[in-house]
Amino acid sequence: MIRLAALLMLLPFAAGAEGPCRDLRFEGRAHTVCSVPASADLRLFWGEDGQPFGGFDALARHLARRGERLAFATNGGMYHQDRSPVGLFLTPEGERQRLITADGPGNFGLKPNGVLCLGADRAMVLTTEDYAARRPECRYATQSGPMLVIDGAIHPRFIPGSDSVNVRGGVGVSADGRTVHLATSREPVNFHHFARLFRDGLGAPDALFTDGRVNRVYAPGIGRNDAGRRMGPILGLVEPAAG
Repeated sequence: MIRLAALLMLLPFAAGAEGPCRDLRFEGRAHTVCSVPASADLRLFWGEDGQPFGGFDALARHLARRGERLAFATNGGMYHQDRSPVGLFLTPEGERQRLITADGPGNFGLKPNGVLCLGADRAMVLTTEDYAARRPECRYATQSGPMLVIDGAIHPRFIPGSDSVNVRGGVGVSADGRTVHLATSREPVNFHHFARLFRDGLGAPDALFTDGRVNRVYAPGIGRNDAGRRMGPILGLVEPAAG
């Protein structure tokens, strides 16, 4: 349940925007949040014919050729220089990358890290160790790190008031697994603040960091189609094309 104090700090500043995405303020900082039912057609994408899509426009054209529309999208996890996923990347076509359980550098290796698992009508965010032990059935799954919130607790390495700030992106899931929240800060924030956004602002007891300053958002309902360097994994909501 979202706390009353957090509700008072969760102030939208794009009133009347259509679709699942909205701009909002939490604790005085600006963010974009897209919230959808876990039963919606949320998919992970990388590319076709061995080449990454690299951006939202290429993915939107790919879907349009199939009679589908990209409703919104954002980064779907960290990636290497060749745009390939750093950790587990699972689609109905199979695993493009296996689960990484070894220690490693950077934010991905700031354990506990974790996995977003999209099932048929429910979603989960699990620590990597929990995913490895349970091996849940997922239509799509992507691994990233660090975990932001773990069973209602903020990652133990995060420091309130830290001056290590950056644009940050992440994904969280409601306690019943029925709602998926994707958020990107519109200004630099520290990890502790970003974790509080999910736990206290969005009511997500489990949440995962997906990427930092390269995180971008495609949300035509609020006029966003971020440009930037070429992307790797993309997480997007697909709908039938109008007409």
